[in-house]
Amino acid sequence: MMPSSRTIADLIDEQAGRYPDREAIVGCGQRYTYRELRAEVRRLARALHALGVRRGDKVAILMGNRPEWLIADFAITLLGAVMVGVNTWATARELQHILSHSDTRFLFCVARFLKHDYSALLPGLDLPQLERIVCVGDGGKTDWLSYSSLLNMGDPVIDTAIDAAQRAVRPQDIAYLLYTSGSTALPKGVQIQHFGLIENMWHIGERQGVTERDRLWLAVSLFWGLGCENALFNILTHGGCVVLQEHFDAGQALELIERERCSVFYGTPNMAQALHEHPDRAKRDLSSLRGGATIGTPEQIMRVVELGAREVCNIYGLTETYGNCNVADARDPLEKRLASIGRALPGVYQRIVDPETGRVLPPGEVGEIRVKGYVTNGYYKDPARTAESFDEQGYFKTGDLGWHDAEGYLYFRGRLKEMVKTGGINVAPVEVEEVLLSHPAVHAAFVTGVPDAVHDEVLAAVIVRKPGATLSANELADFCRKTLAAYKVPRLIRFVAESELPLTTTGKLQKNRLASTFFTTGR
Repeated sequence: MMPSSRTIADLIDEQAGRYPDREAIVGCGQRYTYRELRAEVRRLARALHALGVRRGDKVAILMGNRPEWLIADFAITLLGAVMVGVNTWATARELQHILSHSDTRFLFCVARFLKHDYSALLPGLDLPQLERIVCVGDGGKTDWLSYSSLLNMGDPVIDTAIDAAQRAVRPQDIAYLLYTSGSTALPKGVQIQHFGLIENMWHIGERQGVTERDRLWLAVSLFWGLGCENALFNILTHGGCVVLQEHFDAGQALELIERERCSVFYGTPNMAQALHEHPDRAKRDLSSLRGGATIGTPEQIMRVVELGAREVCNIYGLTETYGNCNVADARDPLEKRLASIGRALPGVYQRIVDPETGRVLPPGEVGEIRVKGYVTNGYYKDPARTAESFDEQGYFKTGDLGWHDAEGYLYFRGRLKEMVKTGGINVAPVEVEEVLLSHPAVHAAFVTGVPDAVHDEVLAAVIVRKPGATLSANELADFCRKTLAAYKVPRLIRFVAESELPLTTTGKLQKNRLASTFFTTGR
């Protein structure tokens, strides 16, 4: 049954009443039942109220996947303030932009995380609006407030003040401000409302067959929409348990999944590959895994299935569409879940259009995916970019290409900006990549366009061979000619090591840099 609550704090109250003694959060040696989680959230909310946090204030979080991340998230939003999720891999320039642009008044952080020393980095930033930094754990600066000291500040605050703040929060209020990573431009702040986090995530969980008995393994960073939008409220709306891994490590993940009997997998293709290839995999009991969500090629999704998550669902969406707008159904045949990213979720309206004319295209034709329903109400302090992101009918322009079949299943075809125009004909790189990946010697394949004086652009492929495999460019081109039209066969092929691929700070491939990195442009 879908929760009746439409704000985050009300959801925590509702689940604490329904499942008081069921575990809600496990991580970093800590365990909280729903009853205990509610009590701890209210305790921190009293402390934040004493600190001066009020409705509409921006409070940021900068740390790995710890229970304190979630408790702070829920306490911030209980008061009607806005949680700003900060990328733990952000550079000084990006941190300056995010914390300044978001008008962050208070910041929860750790002194150090992996290779990042925030105690050294943060004091060097120009953030006049930042009033206080709260340090979780040891190692903070002398002028930072410790998390334990903050908690003690809330003792004088009476419950009625917290109750009043919670009652003032409306479902349409902004709960989150999440900054999307960009490869060339500074991140933009996506505004996310309370009700969408509950309603859309409930539907995601329903597609995946989630129940209160499920336990989610979550190593995906909480600052990502995939973490704090999608996975988190998918589980919480169904009364399940979130098992946090502070940061991804394949060996530790296998041990954690076994020990905590995790049933729901949420991970990226590179995570699935690392788990699949880890030498400890054969020694671990992963029989608890049932389903979950991932993205990628059929081969990449099969790695998750082979780990044990046989009901895993292919997904599609953006931070702007509340994590996912399409999810495969766990009850669909595996072949369907491998090939398609499923139908649009309830409450989501979707169309495929010609990106130049806006004409709605029939099933089978590739065009831009546009979405209406559970979609951001805009980018923070950026009305111009907000306006240009929606069409005249109010549909969000995803910038992604895809097509629907006659049953309404969506098939992803890449980014609109990645479309290659060769000899006047548009080619979707993902179509060529699928053929390249079907070669038994190819581990990874990425296709881009390289400027050409005769053809406008020619198709170029960057290939990572499987370990020990031998394969030449001519052999791979001949393989492609058996399946692809001549103009879709890559003219340029470069073999590289996986470590050579240009990545963003969050580990995403920067396709816009492939041509300049691996090929000499022009002829």
